[in-house]
Amino acid sequence: MNFSFRHLFIYLTFALSIFKSNAHELASPSGQLKLYFSLNEQGTPVYSLDYKGKPVIKPSKLGLELTENVHALHSLYDKFRIIDGNQNTFEETWQPIWGETKDIQNKYNELAVTLEQEGSERKLIIRFRLFDDGLGFRYEFPQQKKLVYFTIKEERTQFAMTGDHIAHWIPGDYDTQEYNYTTSKLSEIRGLMGKSYEEGNVSQTSFSPTGVQTSLMLKSNDGIYINLHEAACINYSTMHLNLDDKNFIFESWLTPDSHGDKGKMQAPCTSPWRTIIVSDDARDILASNMTYNLNEPNKIEDVSWIKPTKYIGVWWEMISGKSSWAYTEEYPSVQLGITDFNKAKPNKSHGANNTNVKRHIDFAAKHGFDAVLVEGWNIGWEDWFGNDKDYVFDFVTPYPDFDLKGLNEYAQSKGVKLMMHHETSASIRNYERHIDTAYRLMKQYGYDAVKSGYVGKILPLGEHHYSQWTNNHYQFAVEKAADYQIMVNAHEAVRPTGIARTWPNLIGNESARGTEYHAFGGIHPNHVTILPFTRLIGGPMDYTPGIFQMDLTNGAHVNSTLANQLALYVTMYSPLQMAADFPENYERFLDAFQFIKDVALDWDESKYLEAEPGQFLTIVRKAKGKNDWFLGSVCGENGHTANIDFGFLDAGKTYEATIYADAPEAHYLTNPQAYVIKKIKVTNKSKLTQRAAPGGGFAISIIPIQK
Repeated sequence: MNFSFRHLFIYLTFALSIFKSNAHELASPSGQLKLYFSLNEQGTPVYSLDYKGKPVIKPSKLGLELTENVHALHSLYDKFRIIDGNQNTFEETWQPIWGETKDIQNKYNELAVTLEQEGSERKLIIRFRLFDDGLGFRYEFPQQKKLVYFTIKEERTQFAMTGDHIAHWIPGDYDTQEYNYTTSKLSEIRGLMGKSYEEGNVSQTSFSPTGVQTSLMLKSNDGIYINLHEAACINYSTMHLNLDDKNFIFESWLTPDSHGDKGKMQAPCTSPWRTIIVSDDARDILASNMTYNLNEPNKIEDVSWIKPTKYIGVWWEMISGKSSWAYTEEYPSVQLGITDFNKAKPNKSHGANNTNVKRHIDFAAKHGFDAVLVEGWNIGWEDWFGNDKDYVFDFVTPYPDFDLKGLNEYAQSKGVKLMMHHETSASIRNYERHIDTAYRLMKQYGYDAVKSGYVGKILPLGEHHYSQWTNNHYQFAVEKAADYQIMVNAHEAVRPTGIARTWPNLIGNESARGTEYHAFGGIHPNHVTILPFTRLIGGPMDYTPGIFQMDLTNGAHVNSTLANQLALYVTMYSPLQMAADFPENYERFLDAFQFIKDVALDWDESKYLEAEPGQFLTIVRKAKGKNDWFLGSVCGENGHTANIDFGFLDAGKTYEATIYADAPEAHYLTNPQAYVIKKIKVTNKSKLTQRAAPGGGFAISIIPIQK
């Protein structure tokens, strides 16, 4: 053996040992995050994650349990050996159809580990993508003879925390996310669960005294912010997290179907990505695009019809008790095709009547809004609630006092569109039965957006809002809508996981406790300082802000100042924004209403100036294609004083800043409508100290002065 060949032999032997090594390491592009992967003595996959040289995820196990119909070995959890390990790098910049920024960088280092299970020859790939802002990983089941059709009993993904972190959490629940957040240590979750699990939601199914939902926001004692969530939840059930509160280890807990199974799979297939966003600066959590980056690129070729939308609606009047969705109280029950509503005695409270809708259209046209949402326009609202009715709505038949054709023609003559509302009553089969007919009707009359709802228990009974079966329905509805060039705003549906990158007609979701709960059971003042760190990690929220009258018809009180409501149009990002209050309430405060009229919906840049979850956040954004900036700052019940540096502005230019702020005497409980408006000139060298009242905030429009 000559010298050169001998060295080549040594090199190849070393390379092969690394290739089949039991341990792998992966660094993020900046080197600040490091992933470690290995198999333990039982052949169970284990990973850990360090940030700036310190552990943020301790060694945590990976794997799945399968049901008994697959193989004598029911586990995809142990007895593995590594047969391959490949590393790659990737970098691109892509442009979202709408978003918080014009360009998104997608840059990561990847490790794909192929495992083979002894005794079964089943193969499993675990793919890790390490970004500068966090880690995403998923399970991949390649085409193989030993694993084709299989049922998941449970996914066993762990996230082992390094201590008793502070967490902002809502109870684990298969059917609702509409909770106030609780802020506590991990060790306190069990004791607080009963109080946090508020009874009264239309559909609720809890599963554990320490189970919580994602996106989960955490903070360690040494100031590290950690966010746990998932991305690209396609053909899979939604993941919750169940906490071992003695060892501070979270383990995945999937939403079951009606048979108790957690997923019906056919290889080749993948799980969603499990995500961990990490930083020592809370602003980086808000700025992260990792969830979107883990989704597939846009699949809609012609996106010209997908447009950010600002709207008002016939909605808040029903929520607050002024009006009703139902047309009549005459019948104890109604049945489509049988009940004759033309012979019914109408009540005096039905909101979706021609006169009221025209009034809203006129207001929208006068003030430059794009659309008017109308709920309660179609027959069937009288008796479905809580009755588990399968066939409630057909989504095409209006009440006698709603002129479907005439109102759409009137709206279009004013340069306004009507926004369709489809309350499915959570009857999935019924909605899918009628969906093509319903979408065709929308196209016939010029509707280009639908707000869908899934109130109540999922039908068929036994299914849950976040099971694989129901998640597949939500995806079906979005893709079907794309065929008809319709934008979707889904309420009571599954929380988003970045799918709007792939299907940007999913322009909004509710999927959390929104403004309506001010009228139902209350929202804590700190709620809006937490949602951007949790719910909005996966996509925009139709939070329906803009309430100016805080004391409501039904006796409820909105726990917010008026200035706080203005700031939400910036801090609660969405390309779909509603001015939710009554037109007459805006007419009382036209000077404040001006901010809602002016604020943009789509952005070139977003700057996260200050943030602490549960306490305050201040965000400024630059309007798409313009040099106009809009700033929003919100805080919790303790109030906050913000120090604004206008260094984000262009040098050499002067701007007029219109500041909409809490008055000195403002308080969300006692004086919520006290606000002041002032105008100042600013440059990129200007600084501002601005106070926000308890439950308050401020909003600023910053417009260049033309010379």
